[in-house]
This record gives sequence, structure tokens and C-alpha cells, in this order.
Amino acid sequence: MSEQTEQRAARQARHVVVVGAGMAGVQSAVALREAGFTGSVTLIGAEPHQPYDRPPLSKAVLLGKAEDSAFDVDFEALDITLRLGLDVTALRAADHVLDTADGPVPYDALVLATGAEPMTLPGADGVPGVHLLRTLDDAARLRPVLDRGHDVVVVGAGWIGAEFATAARAAGCAVTVVEAAARPLAGALPAEVAAPMAAWYADSGAELLTGTRVDRVEEGAVVLDDGRVLPAGAVVVGIGARPATRWLAGSGVALGPDGSVTADSALRTSVPDVYAVGDCASFPSARYGTRLLVHHWDNALQGPRTAAAAIMAAQDGGPLPVYDPVPYFWSEQFGRFVQYAGHHADADALVWRGDGADAAWSVCWLRDGALVAVLAVGRPRDLAQGRRLIGSGAVLDPEKVADPAVPLKSAAL
Repeated sequence: MSEQTEQRAARQARHVVVVGAGMAGVQSAVALREAGFTGSVTLIGAEPHQPYDRPPLSKAVLLGKAEDSAFDVDFEALDITLRLGLDVTALRAADHVLDTADGPVPYDALVLATGAEPMTLPGADGVPGVHLLRTLDDAARLRPVLDRGHDVVVVGAGWIGAEFATAARAAGCAVTVVEAAARPLAGALPAEVAAPMAAWYADSGAELLTGTRVDRVEEGAVVLDDGRVLPAGAVVVGIGARPATRWLAGSGVALGPDGSVTADSALRTSVPDVYAVGDCASFPSARYGTRLLVHHWDNALQGPRTAAAAIMAAQDGGPLPVYDPVPYFWSEQFGRFVQYAGHHADADALVWRGDGADAAWSVCWLRDGALVAVLAVGRPRDLAQGRRLIGSGAVLDPEKVADPAVPLKSAAL
């Protein structure tokens, strides 16, 4: 065997450890095998459950239509070692070692896929009946609440709040949603786009209180800052999430102001041989000229392929991949299928396709005439065509964009 062949064989015998057993972690392990990695792969998850998908938690699992949402992955056949129910406490990058509750775990390459952790309501910790909805255990605890038809108060009218309110109404619960901002989805969409969505709550029989803050939570009740008291057999908090990266303090891995790992365009971190994917990582987007932190399923699905390719490039000396997706997500709420693609922060024009009071409509954001983002409510074709147009950078005719009878792809100049 030649020296070059021996060196290549040695590189192929490396050990990759993935921290986090959600979508991003599982896909990282699978993508390594698909890319031809033949070394050892270890997937570490903090929860004891078989790795599972999260979106069904606020839908089928919560409503008892499914017991779980385990990934259909044969880890044994892929020779992926699972270490579940294991907390990772620290990273010693200089030593290429993770510290865990069961002792040190060495690695040659490391993928951070720890996701995001839900923000809690101040003063609500330990109060009986207060719930988050992030894990399979959270959904299991909430199912009997819905089965018993309790009065439910949801704190936060973001995506998760709307999805839980939808499930609770479907289960026959009385639902009140309390939102501190003046409108639902205030952190995600402009006021004029979110405005029609406020009516969806009343249409479903839920009460939406905007511009309202929670003063405190007591057992069986939520006290608002204006003195009103809402009866609450259960309180579900959905006020956002932050990257689950606090365990990286002192590791040398650079974090942004939002707590996200600041990965580069190949999803490499500031520390050699450490990569980051999914909800815990931000990445630079040349398409949008800014750094993006995307807390959605599609990012957790797509990013791992880039990380796996980058790990293989480090082994084989090949070209580095570049991660610059068109962000995409969807939400099912109040009988509507809502989809979004792109990033609208720097858009200079907003064009409606249809009337927000109707059952189906879309909104397009343009920058210098090019489509940069699209929101589609009940118009999946607009989303599919718009996503491709964003990817191509096509310039559109605004008049054709504004006509919902004209296929969006036909608006390209």
C-alpha cells in the first residue's frame, strides 16, 4: 500500500460525533453515509426517545392521531451509533473531546445540531398547569389536557401559538390567546400582512387579546397586566425560542448576539473540525447579503447535506460546498395551509395577489424588481413557482404579479 493510500485510509477511519438527535442531527448522520463516509458515526440525543420529527407534535401527536413521529431511519443498517438520553455538558475543542454525563466522548469531527430551546414565561416556572410544546414529552403531557376540554390560555400568537390554538379548538377547548404585540406574528410579518390573520382566531372560536401582557400565572388562572383574570385549566407558552448553545460557553466556538453559532458558508464554526446545522446555527447568505438564523424544518433538512460535504472535503481535499438556500417553512392553522419562502427584510415593494379576507391569497416581496420572498395562504402553486423564481433571481412585472389569475412564473420578464 502506498503512503498516499495509507493516508487516505487513515482519514476515512475518522470518528464523527453529532450532538442533537432532531431533524438536523439525524440528517447529518444520514448525509454522511450518503456522501460515502465510512468511519464511525455517533449520534447523541438528550432525550431518551427514538429520534423523532417535531412538526407533528403540534398536530397529529397532540390530538392523539399518532403516538409518536419517529424518523423512518434504520440506524443499525447505516452503522450509526445512537447514544440517547445523554446530556452533553461542555466542549473541549483543543482536545477534540465532548464532556457528557457519562464521561468524555472523543471526536475527529463534530456536528453541532442542538436546535433551539423554548423561552419560558418569567415567574411561571413550577406553576402547575403551565406547559411548553417542544418535545414528545410536552405533547404527551398536553394530550390529556385537550381530552378533558380544559379552558386553555395560550401566551404568544406566533406560529406555535396559532398551531396549538388550532389543535385545542379542534379538541373542543375554550381558547384565549394573549399576545403582547399589537398583532399576531408581529416578529415575523409586516402589520398589513398579519392583519387578516387576526380574524382567523375569532372565526375558529378562539379569543385573541393583542396588546396585552401577562402579569403573573397562578394555578388555574392567568392574571393580565390590566387586572383581568382568565380561567386556565392549562397555560401553553409559545413566546419564541433561542439557540440551545449555552453549553458551549468557554468552548471557543463563536456565538452571535442571538446565541447562534456563527457558521461560515460551508457551515464550519470558528473552531477547527466543528460544524453547525439547523436551529442552533446562523450562516451568511450571499443571496440576501446578511446572516440568517432560520428556525424551521427545511433548514434542518437541507443544511446537513452541506455539513457532510464539508466534512468529506476536509478529508479528501475537494472543494468546499456553499450553503445559501431559499428559506422555506409552512404552518397549518385554523384550517389554512400557510407557506413562506425567502427573506423579506430588505424588500422595497410588497405586492398582494388576492384579498386577505378571502380563503386563498398571496403576498410577494420584491427588491429592485426581483422576487425575494413570497407568503402563500392556500395557494401552493404561488409558493412553488415563487420559490423557484427567488432561486433564479428573476425580475418580475409587478402588474402581472398583482393579478392572482396570472401564474406567478408568467410574471418573469
